[in-house]
Amino acid sequence: MEMGNYSAVTEFFLVGLSKYSELQLFLFIFCLITYVIILLGNSLLIIISILDSRLHTPMYFFLGNLSFLDICYTSSFIPTVLIIFRSERKSISFTGCALQMVVSLGLGCTECVLLAVMAYDRYVAICNPLRYPIIMNRVLYVHMAAWSWIIGCLNSLVQTVLIMVLPFCGNNVIDHLTCELLALLKLICSDITINVLIMTVASIVFLVIPLLLIFISYVFILSTILRLNSTEGRKKAFSTCSAHLAVVVLFYGSALFMYMKPKSKDTKTFDEIVGLTYGVVTPMLNPIIYSLRNKEVKEAVKKVLSKYLHSWKI
Repeated sequence: MEMGNYSAVTEFFLVGLSKYSELQLFLFIFCLITYVIILLGNSLLIIISILDSRLHTPMYFFLGNLSFLDICYTSSFIPTVLIIFRSERKSISFTGCALQMVVSLGLGCTECVLLAVMAYDRYVAICNPLRYPIIMNRVLYVHMAAWSWIIGCLNSLVQTVLIMVLPFCGNNVIDHLTCELLALLKLICSDITINVLIMTVASIVFLVIPLLLIFISYVFILSTILRLNSTEGRKKAFSTCSAHLAVVVLFYGSALFMYMKPKSKDTKTFDEIVGLTYGVVTPMLNPIIYSLRNKEVKEAVKKVLSKYLHSWKI
């Protein structure tokens, strides 16, 4: 095939769900409300963890990172999706598409690693409580969080560059709501063997290995909890990691459902709706789960709010 016969792609058209105008209106309202909740809920958790000195621990440092990550992740695609839902020209520039993909993919990979890091933190806290302050010192947990971001973003940058340098041969219509990796691969008219290989390796590194580490951590955690003599001690130990476990199940359960189930043209519309819902609902529920399952967060919220209301009255 002669590449000279095709003009370079300068923009992409995102036509996912374009046939369902009434559904788009509903999804627009749903995404807008959810996005506002995500911004407020996660921002509140970040502010609380900074202002309350009792929350200056590795667990809440990682939680602050997770909240900031969720804000950035949803901000990488929800504003664009909202514009597309209400615009007749459903397009995004080549650069904008690449930027959206590198940010969303990078933050998705970062979250996988960060959840594994948080599981290790819970493992040390439950299984080695006396050595916890020594093992999870400030230098270590800051480095662990930083490397989670670095590794995830580097993987995303490599994969995005390797895709965007390939010829699209004039194909610029993406049958999806966002510039997703798999959706763009379908438009490329050259050999994508290397891309598929790298994507497979990345899936193992960022999905399988972190999930395996989380599973192993919780096997040791559960074993330790069951050996505790005190019922109150078992309750307290379980409550410290139940919120993280709920987030892990929600994140990985949704991801595995989306990417592991058989694809079909008959269920394509349903898959897009579920994919969009997964992308916005999970970040919205994270701060709710941690707030409902954690007494320290509840107390910190009350303390900050009462302090703010007292100063406002003065």
